[in-house]
Amino acid sequence: MILITAAIAAFHLIQLHGPGGQEIDVNPHEISSLRDPSSDPEGHFAKGIRCIVFMTNGKALGITEDRHTVRKIVEEELNEQGN
Repeated sequence: MILITAAIAAFHLIQLHGPGGQEIDVNPHEISSLRDPSSDPEGHFAKGIRCIVFMTNGKALGITEDRHTVRKIVEEELNEQGN
């Protein structure tokens, strides 16, 4: 008899906020980069966006927290997980 066990990897989400105040749960392992939004008033993101979070799936999220705050939240979560 062969016993196959599946390893279930637990992951923790961080909570960020969108331009309407909505909560956005993000897996910090899926963030590929962070950047400040363009100062161009004709930009693609809503007013009040202070950080653009690029995900490994190619999506970009407009976040109201600034880039330094998002980086700190991500680093704290990853350090807590031991990664």
